[in-house]
Amino acid sequence: MTEQSTLPTAVASAVPAAHRQAKYQVRFDWAAEGARAVAEDADIVVWVDALGDGAIDASAPDLAAIPGFGAVIAAGLTNPAAVAEWVLAEQVRLGRRAMISIVAAGGATAGGSTRFAVEDLLAAGAVVDALAVVGIDYSSPEAAAACAAFTGLRGAVAHLLTASASGQDLVSAGVAPARIASAGRAGTVDEVDVLRAATA
Repeated sequence: MTEQSTLPTAVASAVPAAHRQAKYQVRFDWAAEGARAVAEDADIVVWVDALGDGAIDASAPDLAAIPGFGAVIAAGLTNPAAVAEWVLAEQVRLGRRAMISIVAAGGATAGGSTRFAVEDLLAAGAVVDALAVVGIDYSSPEAAAACAAFTGLRGAVAHLLTASASGQDLVSAGVAPARIASAGRAGTVDEVDVLRAATA
């Protein structure tokens, strides 16, 4: 297991308070930079990679880039309900309100930076929606907007995955569109992968 890291004081202080979304129970941001902003005080970090984490690609987050001592779990479009139940059980274990940071992986550019990935926005929104179903709904505006994107496009998710830039990259690499679409079928997976256990 990768050794976890915490934010150096200088880096933590460089993140504006508003960007940390600290007053909200459910926060949302993008990639490693977003994780540095919203994950330091999180009890649970939900790493969202709709076409990764075993769904299509074998990608996984750099756990050393995710600060704090909370658990890190993987989510996609297939398991948001299972993720919400896992989070709820962890909140019960803690005996208090759990702080949850949802971090979308995003896509990679040729230059190595992170690009917007519609599939990860939708998957993050699906997690926010599933959390609200179990009563965890004090969400930041960023998380609420992701949720609205998912609920508004719920019926078209599988199509959007195959038509997205990431989906088309996979098609060009020889991945069957039906396999990509299967990564957008909500509720088809009832397991949650724990990438890093909580140590606090």
